[in-house]
Amino acid sequence: MKLRPVLLVVLLLTGFYYATTHFASTGALEPWLAAMHGAAAPEASVTSAGGPNGAFDLTVASAAPAYDNEEQQNIAVYKKALPSVVNITSTEVRYDFFYGPVPQTGQGSGFILNKDGLILTNNHVIENGQKVEVTLYDKHKYKATVVTADKGHDLALLKIDAPNLVPVTLAETSTGLMVGQRVYAIGNPFGLSGTMTRGIISAIRSVRSPENGNPIEDAIQTDASVNPGNSGGPLLNSRAEVIGINTMIASNGADQSSGIGFAIPINTAKAVLDDFAKYGRVRRPTLDIMTLRIVPDIAQQIGLAADYGVLIEKALPGGAAEKAGLHGGTERAYEGNTMVMLGGDLIVGFDRQEITSPEDLSGAMNSHHSGDTVTVTVFRGRKRMDFKVTLGDAKDQAHGQQT
Repeated sequence: MKLRPVLLVVLLLTGFYYATTHFASTGALEPWLAAMHGAAAPEASVTSAGGPNGAFDLTVASAAPAYDNEEQQNIAVYKKALPSVVNITSTEVRYDFFYGPVPQTGQGSGFILNKDGLILTNNHVIENGQKVEVTLYDKHKYKATVVTADKGHDLALLKIDAPNLVPVTLAETSTGLMVGQRVYAIGNPFGLSGTMTRGIISAIRSVRSPENGNPIEDAIQTDASVNPGNSGGPLLNSRAEVIGINTMIASNGADQSSGIGFAIPINTAKAVLDDFAKYGRVRRPTLDIMTLRIVPDIAQQIGLAADYGVLIEKALPGGAAEKAGLHGGTERAYEGNTMVMLGGDLIVGFDRQEITSPEDLSGAMNSHHSGDTVTVTVFRGRKRMDFKVTLGDAKDQAHGQQT
């Protein structure tokens, strides 16, 4: 009687050994193991194909596999944002040697802001265009009118008359974006409509626009592939919210992506739209000055009190700086082949924020409106002074180094 438990154990072990060595080698246990782990078992079937050149077998999955979490997120972003992204064609008529008209067509992207047909894009996408057309994701094409353009920020607002438009969702803010955060770009690169690329935020930095030389403060740098035709299209976060407007690439002369693209932050676009809603145009604040960037070498050569900041070369007559008592330069000098004016006030602070460069100054002013009164800190010679300045109105003029 005592042998029964022993025999039972022996039989169970023998059965387990046979099952694991025989059935496992044939794959018969895979569906059971997959079910134990909560996963669907991969299924496939062998089909034969034949013809004049012979016959061969193909192993074909019996059903499409489920998407993983990352793929599902990519698909969700694309499906949500695509109906709001548009292709923009701008046609400019030029004339050849014989005065014959030669249409020049440029392409870009944009996105729908509301059901009334307002569309945001880059100014350089539509600049100089006598005819602007917008193509929706469903291939319907509409004539667009330019409502307003802000050359300084390289933004333009268009309007179309179309039914059933799907507006984008704008992110609440672009402040607090993190390097490493996943982003998506959707647009019309090289005329290939509805193209989405994915990457991360590589950096947040100030850069200069190649279109007008003006700084783009807190530009979003990304390695998501951005190419000609993406300009004006949305840069999205993982919730399909617009955090920026794709505007330029760093390409070292090659007209294609190098993995370094830049987007205007959505906070800048919101400020431009807010001005338009309030005043019917963009009112950018300005000090009405021409400036020179100061670095340690220059500061040492001309004997400045600080080795950083923004030197006022010229205070424009009747402008904000001149009215407040700030001084421009009076001594002519040359930086290479470029004439500069020395002897003016050196700006080192703006409303208690340290100013080390023109980008710092532009960024500080972008958080204000024309008509605001601010405190500008300068060195006049060796003396540190504060001035109360009421900011002027740039009135949407491209002015290079003017601030």
